[in-house]
Order: sequence, then structure tokens, then C-alpha cells
Amino acid sequence: MSAMSSNWDRRSVLRAAAGLSAAGALAACGSNNGRSGGGSSGKSLVQYFHAYGEAGTEQAIKKYAKAYDKAAVTTQWITGSDFESKLFATLLTKNAPDLFEFHPQIQLVKSGQVADLTDIIDPVKDDFNPADITSHTVDGKIYGVRMIDDPQFFFYRPSLLEKAGVKVPTTLDELIEAAAKLTTGKVKGLFLGNDLHAVINPMIWSAGADTLDEKNQIAYHTDGVIEGIKKMRKLFTSGDLLLDAPADYWDPSALNQGLCAMQFCGMWAMPQFQQTLGDDIGVFPFPKVTDAGKPSVYNGGWSMFVNAKGKNVDLAKEYVKWLWIDQKKYQEDWATSYGFHIPPRTSIAQSATKLKSGLPAEGVKLFNEYGHFDNIGWTQAMITALEDVFADSVRKGGDPGAALDKADKTVDRELKKLFG
Repeated sequence: MSAMSSNWDRRSVLRAAAGLSAAGALAACGSNNGRSGGGSSGKSLVQYFHAYGEAGTEQAIKKYAKAYDKAAVTTQWITGSDFESKLFATLLTKNAPDLFEFHPQIQLVKSGQVADLTDIIDPVKDDFNPADITSHTVDGKIYGVRMIDDPQFFFYRPSLLEKAGVKVPTTLDELIEAAAKLTTGKVKGLFLGNDLHAVINPMIWSAGADTLDEKNQIAYHTDGVIEGIKKMRKLFTSGDLLLDAPADYWDPSALNQGLCAMQFCGMWAMPQFQQTLGDDIGVFPFPKVTDAGKPSVYNGGWSMFVNAKGKNVDLAKEYVKWLWIDQKKYQEDWATSYGFHIPPRTSIAQSATKLKSGLPAEGVKLFNEYGHFDNIGWTQAMITALEDVFADSVRKGGDPGAALDKADKTVDRELKKLFG
């Protein structure tokens, strides 16, 4: 996920994937779907993007599209928090886009909404981060081309830690202690986001567990995760957590404005942190929760999908191949010129000069050492079930075991629907 406009939330996007069929009533993108023209070929395509927050992103995507000479490619740049509702509503109408960005979700594959892109990815598959192939694969077929990888970790101000006599935390207990020592006056020790949702999966991984195992069975209901939830409750009630920031975790403003000493955020925000704080900025992964656990980094990101129900499937696939597979110069530009992201192509990631030294290089190292990627089988209903666990147990102080039992029922129901 990239740094985005202030009312954006990646999780709200994912909610839409669960409700494809229910979105029809919202189909209101207007009749101006940009299909006029077509350049010298007379052919045209429409692509949907959410409004990235980094300056220059809209201009960049439109510049790439303009350079394509086989069709006139129009970009719908959708601002505000309604990207997902507009996208999924419009996919059900005659104004549906030919291609769109989103995250790997198995419902899109099962409903026949996204085209199989194996034929265009296979020749270069070995140049992609293997996890970016796995997270887009269902039954041996690859759906979607990853455009950027977005690791998320803690940013902190070394000067504040030094002043408080605090070392960089390596365990969740140490993070809680550090947050207490760093809380002074109006400055809170730590910011995890206003709803805490961003750290649910990292906490599970750092407890030595996972969302699902390789057989698509529940893997998050462990003693370590229960212990982690209890520690998160302790942190939540400590008074050391910033809970009402003007913008959410993906925006660097909480740390940049001095509202906290440590903030969970994404690599995309590194240039903004550096611009404001200079060299007084460092990063560390989500620390281990239990002795059996180990640090973790969530690798989000965005991928390009072709609408399998569109009128121009082959043409859209040609464009996706041209831009996101053949045009390495544009791929590097997209990943490193507007905030820092890691190119999913190994060859580009290795040659990207902006990621070779300093803080970006440290981010890449954490990504490679501790990274976890999206599981295409982990659906929005499952995501919501664990968000409910946090609401019940971390915010309200309920019993974590009982809350996980409740989540298990929802997740099991979803798994039966998807995998039998």
C-alpha cells in the first residue's frame, strides 16, 4: 500500500472484495468512461487507479499510458475513500474498466472476474520475487502482475530513544516498556494506527503463527497469539499509545509532527520522514511476541489485474505486458520516484540506486529477512473476523480465547466455501 490521501484505508478496499455481487446498486461512475478516441489504432482501454498520496503519481501513470501506441489508454484516478466501491460497482456494468489495480483476493478468481495472466508472466517469472508469484497463484495459474511491494515496519527517532535511555525494542515486552519511557507530556511513545488493524497480522507472525497454513487451515489460534493479544491489551490501556491521530498509520504526520516517538508505517513514507527529520529516523521490524516467535514485516503492495469480463481482454493483457513486464525503466520509476517501494522484479530491485544505501537499504534488508506476503486465500470475511478479535479483546478487554473461538467459526465457514 502506498501513502495515500488522508481518508484512505487499505482494509476498506478489501471489504469490497467480499461484496462483489452486492455492489450493483452503487454503479455510478457516470457515462464519461473515457472510451472516446483510440489513437492511430482506433482502439481504447480504461484503467482504474486509486489516488496515491505521493506527488507526481497521477502524472506518471498517465505519462506511461500516453507512451503506448497500440491503443488510447485512459486512466480513471479515483480520489477519496470510495475507490473500492466505485471499482466493484462499475465492474458489474457496461462501463467496467479493462484493467484495474487491487490486491490478490481469491474471490476475484473464483468469480471469474480476473483474467489468467500466466502466459505473459511465465517467460519472466524467475525475475519476480517468488512470494509475489505465489500470492497471485491459484491452481497453478497466475492472476495479476505485482507493481510494487510495500514493507511496513516501525519508524523511530534515535535522538528520542537515546534521551530516554531506551534501546531499539526486539520483543513486544520491550516495545511496551519503550513506549512508557518515551511518553512525555504531549508526546506519546507509540502510534500503531487509529484502529490497530495494521498490526494484527504482524503480531500473529511475530508470535510464531500464521493466518492459514499451507493446507489452508487455521494457523492463528495458538497460545502465542493469545499471549500477544493480552500484551496488546496492556499496551492499549497503558496511556502510552497515540489513539486519535489526525491521519492514520500510513501517513507519516504523527511522527513528523512530534505526536509520538515511534510509529508503525510503510516504506513509502521514507522520503517524507527524511525530509522532515533528516538523519534522525530509523526502522525496526515488528518485534517477536514470544520466545518461539521472530520479528516480522508485512509486505503489502498493489497489483494490476485484467477484467476477464471486459470487451478487450487480449488488448488489456498486451498493455499490461508492455507496461508492467517489458518497460523496466517505467517500473523502476514507479517504485522509487514517488515514495520508496521495492520493485517486485529482482533485476530492477538490485539495480535501483535509490534503495542501495542508508535507510532505504535498511528497509530492503528487513523486507528480505522478515517479510510476509498476502495469502490469496485469506478473504475479507477472515480479515474482519480477526479485526473483531482485536475489538473484543484489545479494546474491550474480553477473553482472547473466546474471541478466537468465535473467529474460528467464521473462518472455517469461509474455508469450506472456498476449498470444500
